Amino acid sequence: MKIVKRIGIFIGVIIIFICLFIGFKFGNKYYTSYKNEKALSNTILDKEIQDKDIKRAKNLKNGQILSKESFNLSEIPPIWNKISENNSLLKTYEYLNQINFYVIVYKSDSLLVNGIIAEPKREGKFPVIIFNRGGNKEIGKMAKAKTLYALLFATSKLVNEGYVVMASCYRENDEFGGNDIHDVLNLIETAKEIEKGDANRIGMFGWSRGGMMTYLSLKHTDKIKTAVIGNGPSDIEALIKERPEMETKVYAKLVPNYEKNKEEELKKRSVIYWADELDKSASLLILCGTEDKRVNPNQSDKIASKLTEINYDFTLKKFKTDHKFSDKVKERDELLIDWFKEKL
Repeated sequence: MKIVKRIGIFIGVIIIFICLFIGFKFGNKYYTSYKNEKALSNTILDKEIQDKDIKRAKNLKNGQILSKESFNLSEIPPIWNKISENNSLLKTYEYLNQINFYVIVYKSDSLLVNGIIAEPKREGKFPVIIFNRGGNKEIGKMAKAKTLYALLFATSKLVNEGYVVMASCYRENDEFGGNDIHDVLNLIETAKEIEKGDANRIGMFGWSRGGMMTYLSLKHTDKIKTAVIGNGPSDIEALIKERPEMETKVYAKLVPNYEKNKEEELKKRSVIYWADELDKSASLLILCGTEDKRVNPNQSDKIASKLTEINYDFTLKKFKTDHKFSDKVKERDELLIDWFKEKL
């Protein structure tokens, strides 16, 4: 009996430690998120779209800008703290001093949507790259902060090389590749309103979920001359088997009519079913992290196989790294710069 009792106590202690570990992990995650959200209060990212804005935008066409406001990165504490020390940019990020940043509100369908623009401070006319971030469900100031953060760390080197980068924060009613794709496509019209942007030379760059948005864009428009996709899913149904939470926490909550039209809706968002509908005049670079735990690397192989079958102009580059290319950032940036320099 003593042995059984000791085993019971031992198991109980293990369970307590596991519960404490899980509680600390998730508690710390939500506390950090809470702190970041609070730090965004009273910044330019905290401004909400008002009823008066909707009235003012009534006669705007899709893509037209309602408002455009510049801001300094030092005004956004959660981001500034990552790239500065003693209130000055770290040496690695000093080039950001040569970039202008803006928050815009633009028309998309009957909605007003937020976006972020980054452009070189120097004078000139520069090619435009539409950047599609990953993630889902963020709204308000958190959506703008996530878009700015992703744009900053994924594309700011491109801006420094002489490109205007635009990114949609996506509409608040996120459909994960449904009607929210219009928020991306309408930026093609927005580009015409950017003084430094050359709307005749538009490229696209999408990461993770943003890769799916990029595939969808290449299906619906011929205005994108070239695109880059990083660790983007090509078959979102396959993700369910490896990450069941993608269905319960994302698809079922965001995709309209998911329960009634599950198969149809998943195929609409999976390029392997309609690769032959991609714009044939565009070119595509696919970046794949072979140690990606969020999107199985075989998703890149699947679409590469399909694109080979239809003789599509694409290149697949694989790196031994994770979903974020954490230890291959330099290589990623060099590839992006070289690719857009050649293709755009």
